[in-house]
Amino acid sequence: MGSLSTSRSIAEAAGIEPQEYERIVALLGREPRPVEVWLFSALWSEHCSYKSSLIHLRRLPRRGERTLRAAGEENAGLIDIGDGWAIAFKVESHNHPSAIAPYQGAATGVGGIHRDILAVGARPIAALNSLHFGYPIDDATYQLIDGVVRGIGDYGNALGVPTIGGETYFAPEYQGKPIVNAFSLGIARIEWIVSARARGSGNKVLYLGAATGPDGVGGAAFASETLSDETRDNLPAIQVGNPFREKLLVEAVMEMVERGLIVAMQDMGAAGLASSTAETAARGGVGMRIVLDKVPLRGGVSSPQEILLSESQERMLLIVRPEDTEAVYSIAKKWELECVEIGEVTSGEMLEYWWRGEKVAELPPRLLLAGEGAPVYDHPRRPPSYLEAISRYNEAEVPDIASPQELLSALHKLLRHPNLAEKRWIYEQYDRMVGACTMGSAAEVWGAAPTIRLPYEKRGLAMSLDCNPWWVEADPRRGTALAVAEAARQVACTGASPLGVTNCLNFGSPRNPEVYWQFVEAVEGLREACEALHLPVTGGNVSFYNQDEKGPILPTPVIGIVGLLEDALREWVPMNMPKEPALLYLIGDEGAIFAPTLGSSHYLREIKGIRYSLPPRLNLSAEKALITLLPQLAKRGLLLAAQDVSDGGLLIALLEMAFAGGSGFRVSQPSEVRTDAFWFGEDGGRVIIAVSPPYAAQIQEAVREAGLSFYPLGESLPQLGWAELKLPKSSVVLDLIALKGEWASAFPTLLQM
Repeated sequence: MGSLSTSRSIAEAAGIEPQEYERIVALLGREPRPVEVWLFSALWSEHCSYKSSLIHLRRLPRRGERTLRAAGEENAGLIDIGDGWAIAFKVESHNHPSAIAPYQGAATGVGGIHRDILAVGARPIAALNSLHFGYPIDDATYQLIDGVVRGIGDYGNALGVPTIGGETYFAPEYQGKPIVNAFSLGIARIEWIVSARARGSGNKVLYLGAATGPDGVGGAAFASETLSDETRDNLPAIQVGNPFREKLLVEAVMEMVERGLIVAMQDMGAAGLASSTAETAARGGVGMRIVLDKVPLRGGVSSPQEILLSESQERMLLIVRPEDTEAVYSIAKKWELECVEIGEVTSGEMLEYWWRGEKVAELPPRLLLAGEGAPVYDHPRRPPSYLEAISRYNEAEVPDIASPQELLSALHKLLRHPNLAEKRWIYEQYDRMVGACTMGSAAEVWGAAPTIRLPYEKRGLAMSLDCNPWWVEADPRRGTALAVAEAARQVACTGASPLGVTNCLNFGSPRNPEVYWQFVEAVEGLREACEALHLPVTGGNVSFYNQDEKGPILPTPVIGIVGLLEDALREWVPMNMPKEPALLYLIGDEGAIFAPTLGSSHYLREIKGIRYSLPPRLNLSAEKALITLLPQLAKRGLLLAAQDVSDGGLLIALLEMAFAGGSGFRVSQPSEVRTDAFWFGEDGGRVIIAVSPPYAAQIQEAVREAGLSFYPLGESLPQLGWAELKLPKSSVVLDLIALKGEWASAFPTLLQM
């Protein structure tokens, strides 16, 4: 095992900084044992301890009317949706593993997030993902895209949890360092919810699932490093997943949960057995005695630190009463899973690990945890230098579109951009219908946000995962608030009332003052938006060190929001342009409708070549009014369709509605508004709605009462063949069949390079 005198050299090899080692010595009152050094190395890593983010995350609103647990108290956020049911949802990153081994990195990210949901006693029923890749798409980027998409699809499809939506962005800053964020949502009976707080002296600690192997050893520390040639060769840190075993694990755990056999539970995610034992013990204020000799092993694992820090997949830690262990063993055997006792809960507050008759570690578990023993940093920060270029941006100096031909030219280029083109090549690799609860997907009827019905119930859940990094780069505070508003708006467009927020904050190194400034501003934007929209943050994840020798990624705070439909089949609103006669209205913030801007839009960057500009307009009071009004209109049956305006602008949103619905439209712009900003600006606070003509007066009255504005855009047309845009001095006729073909073929063509 080595002597205590070697601990400092082990700490140096493990990446523990000198001042942190001295903190360890002070907390313990002695030099740490070698195995303890490895425990601190993993659990004090950025990935596990949130040491550079916690001080700011604590400012987020963590409680709401329906929240059952505050953010961070359990493995996933929990919200009461009534009738004795709760939903659990969370999003996490698997960026570094996906950069090194795209297929397994993405696949195990999916498996890991579903186990977070399972760990609270909820059955996973839906998945989303947020993906950001480099651009232009070269051979290396194609390999990343192909591996990540196949990994997500293969794992989710085999597991039997539908991947019902997501987003994919492309920008040069993600070249070689993709963002792969996975979201899971599950449902649970409130009386079945399982805590991660170990309790009950004498209760047994059981290990359930796959044997522990060398895959994933050091994964938490690896995820807390900047990507480099050295870390890219760090393949032993990549986990290997088995979705079929995870399916057995889900069924076994759910059977145990329903029979009330589990006192506490934790998945073995980052830092594996070390984190699961330390976190459950510390949260419960108890101790544990763990005998590592009893852990099922494979692959030549032979040291206690390897056993503790392995991140082998499909494993759960269970706390079970002694009288229930035989029932748990029986269920595990039924599902062909290994289940063994590896220790017990003790009355003290000491966590002990034993190996071959020797106590190799003994310490209070709270010393290992975020916000307790782990250090908390608030790094130096300063605004990035590029903000000076943004301050010089003057929209009045950008020439407006001068002719129909110029508008058409811009439209063709935007439809072919990978951020705006159809992503069928991606989502057709995902099983969206498994479980038979996904709304509209089988009939190609789409919503502004993907929606599922709760099994055997009339209620439904809409969910969205969003982040436009260009908005965040322009102004991290406003850009993050815009991401929150957009996700909430998309959910509300389906008729669902937003309930809560989860997040995955992806940034470069926190030791870079400009990156850290972006991060802190983004957290403040998240806080301001959630407070304004009355949405609690139920949990989340921070992923730092997403950078390499070329620099950091764009700031990418991915926002997930879930909303509730009380009567999904009656209230759900699609985005498809209706085939029946309908009036089209643009409703929302008056400024965004009648004085739109071009800030940070795809049009400004891709057509005009302007990299730095102000962010889009944001009015949080108007956003709150919109997400309140839209579900009310849906309940009254007044909406035929709804679609939010965001990436690409109003015209792209109209075309997406037309392509989905197989019908056309005739619309006009106000005479006093800039043509480019009206059709292609990306300001927030705007939604397109389709309404039957007899309901027009009711809609206008409801919009006015909500303190919002409306503009009568025009009308839908019964066939897809064409659309007409009425400009102030001319009109443009669009061949929708040709445009849809261009939009649908652009992404596959890009991948063929």
